[in-house]
Amino acid sequence: MGEGPRRLRGPRGPPIPGGGHGVGKAAGTGAKELTTGGPGGPEDEGRSRDGAVKMVKRSCPSCGPEPGDEEKKGRGNPISVQLFPPELVEHIISFLPVRDVVALGQTCHYFHEVCDAEGVWRRICRRLSPRLREQGSGVRPWKRAAILNYTKGLYFQAFGGRRRCLSKSVAPLLAHGYRRFLPTKDHVFILDYTGTLFFLKNALVSSTLGQIQWKRACRYVVLCRGAKDFASDPRCDTVYRKYLYVLATREQPAVVGTTGSRACDCVEVYLQSSGQRVFKMTFHHSMSFKQIVLVGQENQRALLLLTEEGKIYSLVVNETQLDQPRSYTVQLALRKVSRCLPHLRVTRMASNQSSTLYITDQGGVYFEVHTPGVYRDLFGTLQAFDPLDQQMPLALSLPAKILFCALGYNHLGLVDEFGRIFMQGNNRYGQLGTGDKMDRGEPTQVHYLQCPIALWCGLNHSLVLSQGSDFSKELLGCGCGAGGRLPGWPKGSASFVKLHVKVPLCACSLCSTRECLYMLSSHDIEHHPTYRDLPASRVVGTPEPGLGAGAPQDPGGAARACEEYLRQIHSCPTLQDRMEKMKEIVGWMPLMAAQKDFFWEALDMLQRAAGGVGPGPSTPES
Repeated sequence: MGEGPRRLRGPRGPPIPGGGHGVGKAAGTGAKELTTGGPGGPEDEGRSRDGAVKMVKRSCPSCGPEPGDEEKKGRGNPISVQLFPPELVEHIISFLPVRDVVALGQTCHYFHEVCDAEGVWRRICRRLSPRLREQGSGVRPWKRAAILNYTKGLYFQAFGGRRRCLSKSVAPLLAHGYRRFLPTKDHVFILDYTGTLFFLKNALVSSTLGQIQWKRACRYVVLCRGAKDFASDPRCDTVYRKYLYVLATREQPAVVGTTGSRACDCVEVYLQSSGQRVFKMTFHHSMSFKQIVLVGQENQRALLLLTEEGKIYSLVVNETQLDQPRSYTVQLALRKVSRCLPHLRVTRMASNQSSTLYITDQGGVYFEVHTPGVYRDLFGTLQAFDPLDQQMPLALSLPAKILFCALGYNHLGLVDEFGRIFMQGNNRYGQLGTGDKMDRGEPTQVHYLQCPIALWCGLNHSLVLSQGSDFSKELLGCGCGAGGRLPGWPKGSASFVKLHVKVPLCACSLCSTRECLYMLSSHDIEHHPTYRDLPASRVVGTPEPGLGAGAPQDPGGAARACEEYLRQIHSCPTLQDRMEKMKEIVGWMPLMAAQKDFFWEALDMLQRAAGGVGPGPSTPES
């Protein structure tokens, strides 16, 4: 309580010994009254305490006692919280954990107003981040800053080794929340909301038992400030991520004939291994960019820069010559999608080694594909591919506005304004999650998944971060499970299945590499995807998730599928193989995630009851 008084004297007696007037556990208990004991010995004191407990159950701290309560002798004299100065109440509440402040604000109208005051969150923010000088921006700047710093965290789970549990990286004290991250060959880079880019290093550290062990993201340094965005090699394998390209704003000294310095955008190139800057290019002060992505090979690396007005510029550099101490001029040109379609305003870009995807402010999606192999995987044909004009944008036909996307090597995922997920491209390993391994040349909806928080597409598998009705998070995955990339499903799955990963409560984005799965935790109260309700006119005729999803279009399709499933189960030689086949079939069926979890848990129970804990080696039946 700081320097406030430790003992209060009531209007009708001495203070209670032992600090009976303290606030106590305000959040998480039912006691919200501050009481004073009446006169008398120990017996009177015990009666007053019992009476105070009964009054607490009947009255609210922000209101006075019930009529007639103060006339009862020996019951004590309750004091409303409203009698205390608001500054004192805010000061006391600011010492509670953030979780308890939120819980206390849900008890009554008075505490809701007090716990939601900016003064409380200003004190909490100063306690969580003492070095934060500014509160940031937004309608509720202090509350937003406090929650950003309370929920920030980077979690990872290694696919190999003995320990396959979720670990947390070091948290930079100077970071103001986490906006985005990128793992490279040896380290991890994190950008916060003030434009500071942090360099999280892997290092050899001493354990509690005195052993030297290799630990991920255990030390950090500040790489640079004033950063807007950053990117590296777009391939999923981090071995190729040798350089880090940082889009930043720097103050340039005044030239002859001008007064004062000017802020100009620039691209700085750093070695990911040491953090050393090896190259820098500065643009004219009239050009302002907000996003950078890379595409192409190392010797012909194209940098795509998105301006604040929605235009895209590109330039080409040779990464193999960046470490040579020389200077040269590069040409910045307007990309063809902005030249041919000047009315389009691009809001977001995504890229891989040989293709680029653009999302406009109207929710439209345009594609650039630079190699015939990837074009065939994505669209199933080479009919419209022009090897002499690889920058020609192709429009995707979609039923609604697209909010965000994920782009893999030869498949992609899209999420529209109604929370529906559409997958397209190569499906050799079941990475589209459609329940089969048939390629899709156009966006195909995954009916049993809706309203994801994040979507990620890799080389041959896909991940979805979803949220349950109780606000708990879960991670779903499909595709190839080799190397442990789908924890709990080593054989992979053609449908999205729940992975054996403990997901942080405030997880908002994810990324998977060959060695590790990363999840970023951060909650921004002003920026979160809000999905619309699907109109009734669009719901009509849409197959509902369930066993009979195909009934309106094909009445006999579901029956034939079940017959085929039974034939596959019957062909398995052992009971354990039949159990495993049944689990796989449950993943193929268009069921909801909760229904699949129920069937999988039930099959696991039957499997353990039939032949021990593990599946064990298969033995042929007689």
